[in-house]
Amino acid sequence: MDARIERARQIVECEAAAVRQVADGLGEPFLKALDMILGLSGRVVTTGMGKAGFIAQKVSATLASTGTPSIFLHPAEAIHGDLGRVDAGDMLLAFSKSGETEELLVMLPHVKSCGASLVAITQDHGSTLGRHSDLVLELGHIDEAGPHGLAPSASTTAMLALGDALALVVQEGRDFGPEDFARFHPGGDLGRKLMKVGELMRTGERNPRVQDDATVLTAVEVMTSTPGRPGATSVVDKDGKLVGFFTDGDLRRLIEEGLSNPRERRIQDSMTPKPRSIAPDTFALEALALLHQHAIDQIPVVDEHGHLLGLLDVQDLLNLKIG
Repeated sequence: MDARIERARQIVECEAAAVRQVADGLGEPFLKALDMILGLSGRVVTTGMGKAGFIAQKVSATLASTGTPSIFLHPAEAIHGDLGRVDAGDMLLAFSKSGETEELLVMLPHVKSCGASLVAITQDHGSTLGRHSDLVLELGHIDEAGPHGLAPSASTTAMLALGDALALVVQEGRDFGPEDFARFHPGGDLGRKLMKVGELMRTGERNPRVQDDATVLTAVEVMTSTPGRPGATSVVDKDGKLVGFFTDGDLRRLIEEGLSNPRERRIQDSMTPKPRSIAPDTFALEALALLHQHAIDQIPVVDEHGHLLGLLDVQDLLNLKIG
């Protein structure tokens, strides 16, 4: 075996051991930190220098995307004016392996004086940062994984694991589910899958409809003139309630049966009565499955009382690339 593979395994094992140490050390301070975050009237402001600062940025992003308002504050920028970003009601979540990072320590009097709480993620609660914090989430002694144990590696991995644990357990405490998550990730795959039919349906002039006393010819004219030419039209009564659906396929069948005068043939006699419909709060992925199940390309969207709201076309769902 190449010696480099063995060395790489040793590094991974060293970082894994640091994470296991953090997991074994979870206890009452972690529970207190959860309660503090859930009880905040302000934001979680994460901070850290160097590699720890990158971890703080990532944890802030995870908090923000899972329902907890959060920003990252760079310590060097903080002492040159950005301390104004921290206010009473906020929590400063400070990441520092040693607990002696000078740029962080300079911030402490100002943070405390403004009324913000201070939680430290550090190796030793007896460090300067630890002693001046309201709460310490202690990592314990961690040996770095790289050559000579100099480059931050195992310690930052442990910080990341602990920060993620905080953010994701807080998420559970907020009952923050997939639908909420999707609101903050509208461009992602999950966001697309959890879009609602009401966001995708065709409305206004793009939603073809005819009255139930119309003729087949009128229905065909509406289908043809509707932008996007969906190849179908909903049929509604005088109150706007869905009573039928007429498609290109229905027209072809009428022609095969010998339809002679579409100006006289009533749509009521040619439409599919009591058609399938879908609610606007149905998830896009669920709607796509329904269309595939019944081998249909369009379906009308109605409210709880059966009033027509729009038309959902399978192409609109396929364009989302959620299938």
